[in-house]
Amino acid sequence: MESPLVTGPLVTGPLVVGADGSGPSLTAVDWAADEAARHGLPLRIVHASLWERYEGVVPSPTANRPSGQVLAENIVASATERARLRAPGVEITADVLAEDAAGALLRAGWEAALLVVGSRGRGDFRDLLLGSVALVVAARAQCPVVVVRGDRQGLEARHGRVLLGVGEHDVDSAAVRFAFHEAAVRGAELDVVQAWRRPALEPVAHPLLSGEPRAHAEQRASELLDKALAPVVDEYPGVRLLRSTVEGSAHQVLTERSAAADLLVVGARRRDALVGLELGRVAHRALHHASCPVAVIPHRRVRTTAGEP
Repeated sequence: MESPLVTGPLVTGPLVVGADGSGPSLTAVDWAADEAARHGLPLRIVHASLWERYEGVVPSPTANRPSGQVLAENIVASATERARLRAPGVEITADVLAEDAAGALLRAGWEAALLVVGSRGRGDFRDLLLGSVALVVAARAQCPVVVVRGDRQGLEARHGRVLLGVGEHDVDSAAVRFAFHEAAVRGAELDVVQAWRRPALEPVAHPLLSGEPRAHAEQRASELLDKALAPVVDEYPGVRLLRSTVEGSAHQVLTERSAAADLLVVGARRRDALVGLELGRVAHRALHHASCPVAVIPHRRVRTTAGEP
């Protein structure tokens, strides 16, 4: 059974957040509760644990419960209470799943409007910028994923700005629509950026070009930006739009501009045949270094043939 990729922001299903009791996961629960309240979505809190496998028992309602079961129940109860206090009007459910965290979240994402995870978990080394679960979920989920990271201003949405990075594959993409919808719901301005660079091997005097090669590269970036925005912009007349083309590497430009944003939105292509982690350089860099939460939005599936890279 194939899961349809999101084609717009108005998707049915709950907002799913992973909770493991760590500081970053509690921050993710806070962010998810706020987001569920903004969009009027139910919130599902998921804790995945393999304690049954390693303790050799099954869940028991008796007083002599295994320590792993007690820990899992406490984590879920604490996260649920935290979310209820933060967003009293949100419908909240919680589950303890007997499987690995990444697999559990990916499966939960098949029926989710949005998956939310913290940047690191209890099992990750403290010096890692991004935990393994967050990386796998962001790279493989078939629904939008938000990795909650960044400074306090970004986490608390103090900037009033959503940042969208537009690439060559973002014409009428789910990422563009997601960013516009987020900006509208938040009452925030939308900062749309298309980064461009002159081809390293392009001759100064190209036979098919007249004028400065730099100007042609910038013009092409501006045209790509117009094409990406055209199918969506009229649907959100209330969104204040800032558009710019910037010379430089996209991952560096977006990482720097994320310091003034509450959410960075980037697209990620997905293929039929999953091999490895499907994240481009821009999304990968943003997930490790952005100063605000990062939303990774899957593009439509790219059809591949057997053996094609």
